[in-house]
Amino acid sequence: MEVKPYAQLRANLAARDRSLREKVMTLEEAAALVNDGDQVGIGGSTLSRTPMAMIWQLVRARKKGLSVSRSIVSSEGDLLFASGICDQIVTSWFSQGIVWGVSKVMRHYVESKQTRYEEWSHLAMGMRFRAGAMGVPFLPMRSMLGSDVLKLRPETKTIRCPFTDEEVLLVPALNPDVAIIHVQRCDAYGNAQMDGLQFMDIDLAMAANRVILTTERIVSNDQIRRAPDQTKIPFFTVDAVVEVPYGCAPHECTNVYEPLFDHMDGYTAQVNGDPIAGMQEYLDRYVREPKSWNEYLSLLGLGDLLDASRRGRSMLND
Repeated sequence: MEVKPYAQLRANLAARDRSLREKVMTLEEAAALVNDGDQVGIGGSTLSRTPMAMIWQLVRARKKGLSVSRSIVSSEGDLLFASGICDQIVTSWFSQGIVWGVSKVMRHYVESKQTRYEEWSHLAMGMRFRAGAMGVPFLPMRSMLGSDVLKLRPETKTIRCPFTDEEVLLVPALNPDVAIIHVQRCDAYGNAQMDGLQFMDIDLAMAANRVILTTERIVSNDQIRRAPDQTKIPFFTVDAVVEVPYGCAPHECTNVYEPLFDHMDGYTAQVNGDPIAGMQEYLDRYVREPKSWNEYLSLLGLGDLLDASRRGRSMLND
């Protein structure tokens, strides 16, 4: 991914409409903000707060040539590669989840050179988004200097620190064209509050040129103002707000619902058994054929969704 010059970042920022206005729209309308060939940053991490509904809609919209970056990629990466909408994923880890191991779908598409998997360390991904949020072209770090991951990344530079004369590694900034982030609640303007781990989402929202928020529920601005310290993403970074209950399913949304483990078990068995045909059958049944997100949720099963909600609430009560 090309590092964008400061002048270009500043021009993009100046051109944005940062007014306090309602931004509520449908999944279909929000998907139109993502252009073919865009660099797309995805919020959350692994199975947590994955914006599955928006990814689901991008596949249905048949986007092309997307380059996706995320801190840690899980089964959503399988959907992105197998659907053909994504040519490259930039991340520090790509698996179907700790429970299910390395993705055989990813291995098929990468090893057959149909797609590219660009691997960085966990800290490097965070530093790259942080540099993007700060509007600087790079940030220094040390940890990858002792890792073989460095050998895979010619984009990095090593220098001697001008103050200590120690060797440091420079990692390039990540400024996605659009970020997709799921939150527990936000108002119609895009003031978003997140429960649990924030991962790299605040930096991602500041680094991206456009931000699409999906949310479990839209609340009043008065409710947001009653707990201003919980507002992590401010309205002036946001371009779209989409209310999508269970918008992470079958992944989890902290304090709202846990992962649908039975569904994930079945999914993994199916696609690992046949990473090509099994994956396409899954896409047909759960992504291409449903006429709406609610119809998709009905395929997951009301009982499983209610059980995931019960488990999610029990974590909150504990």
